[in-house]
Amino acid sequence: MGLCGIRVPQNPTLSIPHHFHNNTHMRKPLCTAISAAVSSPCVKLKLGKRWREYQGLHNWEGLLDPLDENLRNEILRYGQFVDAAYKSFDFDPSSPSYATCLYPKASLLDRSGLPATGYRVSKHLRATSGIRLPGWVHKAPSVATNSSWIGYVAVCQDKQEISRLGRRDVVIAFRGTATCLEWLENVRATLTKLPSTGCGPHMAVESGFLSLYTSDTDSCPSLRQMVRDEISRLLQSYGDQPLSLTITGHSLGAALATLAAYDIKEYFKRAPMVTVMSFGGPRVGNSSFRKRVEKQGTKVLRIVNSDDVITKVPGFVVKEEEEGGNAVASKLKGGGVPRWIQKCVEDTQWAYSDVGRELRLSSRDSPHLTGINAATCHDLNTYLHLVDGFVSSSCPFRATARRILR
Repeated sequence: MGLCGIRVPQNPTLSIPHHFHNNTHMRKPLCTAISAAVSSPCVKLKLGKRWREYQGLHNWEGLLDPLDENLRNEILRYGQFVDAAYKSFDFDPSSPSYATCLYPKASLLDRSGLPATGYRVSKHLRATSGIRLPGWVHKAPSVATNSSWIGYVAVCQDKQEISRLGRRDVVIAFRGTATCLEWLENVRATLTKLPSTGCGPHMAVESGFLSLYTSDTDSCPSLRQMVRDEISRLLQSYGDQPLSLTITGHSLGAALATLAAYDIKEYFKRAPMVTVMSFGGPRVGNSSFRKRVEKQGTKVLRIVNSDDVITKVPGFVVKEEEEGGNAVASKLKGGGVPRWIQKCVEDTQWAYSDVGRELRLSSRDSPHLTGINAATCHDLNTYLHLVDGFVSSSCPFRATARRILR
């Protein structure tokens, strides 16, 4: 994901040693006593009747600080589906299969390092850029790839896994930015009004993200249409069963996950529970968009690295303060801003609002991260490492964490 001229690699593999090493600049000590009581994140725990709670029914109240072990496992599990989307994508511009999926649906999860998940891929997804380039540019395929493979839909089919989860789960997983046109869409950071649904005439989202979600070509339908068609098919097949839709992504994929969740709840009036688990996502829309997502009942858990600059862009955040349930003031994040400046920001196309609940982590809390920079702080593997290690705000990293950066 690259914004504001910052280009960050998207391959989630970091060249960091396997072995443990001491970090003399570590700000907080490892929590050995507490972490010893925390079970391994590799163990699959039964969710049973509590599955809605872990999908955000109560907005993860009481589960984030300290981080509930079941929730940790679920976050890591969905992060692995995103990792599979990266590993399945052909990043090589010189390859004849550039910007496509390397594997067929039947073997995608196995060949990208996720065997025995109990899920089967049911649909490949592509995103199309709405940017129209001059004709001569099309002589350079790596630049002019309008439509690129962006992720997949997978459905839990294994009876034992369905029993463990307490329902049949559908996953939609999105990778982050990879192609030149996706990079260009990222920097189209002004807000664009969403088509009026009668629910919020002032709802607006980032222009580039909306373009990638809604644009199509003569030969390729939009990502929005692909998602709608597949969800419609799955609801017809499994709609009479306990069902959840979990949409997950990293970076650009996190933004598309939020847009897809909003669209599904708007389009399907009887949609099942829709949950977003996003990693390192940028801001997506304005306060009206956030309020509509909340009113829909869409649940969004944003996993944020406080050292990751991508999570702080684009635009400004206008935060509403509430008193007795009523909005009494509006302030730019950070406070101390005169009201007339606040009003000017709100009237521009740069006033954003964070969506959902936040699990805030920090690269500086890990003893295994050295040479912290924009790339490592934004990397998906860093996020999964931090989720594995986090215990609570008073004990940010456990000594028994097992996901070591590779």
